[in-house]
Amino acid sequence: MTKITLEQADAIIDGVMTKAAEVGLKPMAVVVLDDGGHTVSYKRQDGSPMMRYETVVGKAYGALGMGMNSRKLEGLYERLPHFGESLMAMSQGKFVPVAGGMLIKNSDGDLLGAAGVSGDTADNDEMACIVGIEAAGLVAE
Repeated sequence: MTKITLEQADAIIDGVMTKAAEVGLKPMAVVVLDDGGHTVSYKRQDGSPMMRYETVVGKAYGALGMGMNSRKLEGLYERLPHFGESLMAMSQGKFVPVAGGMLIKNSDGDLLGAAGVSGDTADNDEMACIVGIEAAGLVAE
């Protein structure tokens, strides 16, 4: 079984932070979870609000739990709010259906984990997340 490494997780985070600085995003927080939902690595920039950890974990955890990125989960939540509320309860609140959480796969399509990014607009969070994953030589889905 293929697992995400600390080196890969840190490369994702570095890629996100580099892109955020390049385009002038607000202070970012990034988490990388393994395929079991455990934190592999986390970083929060100075000035990032205190609840960013919970936010990024919720984006990544929801993506892992449902097998789709958090933008798709956002659409699902909007269409089926009762189902979304059920997911919130089942995950004990670790479900943030807002863009910025992406599944991480290797080039063979194996699921390695998920990343969550928060700090700017949801669109910018998602863009930075994708760039970070790709900067690590992995595939964002």
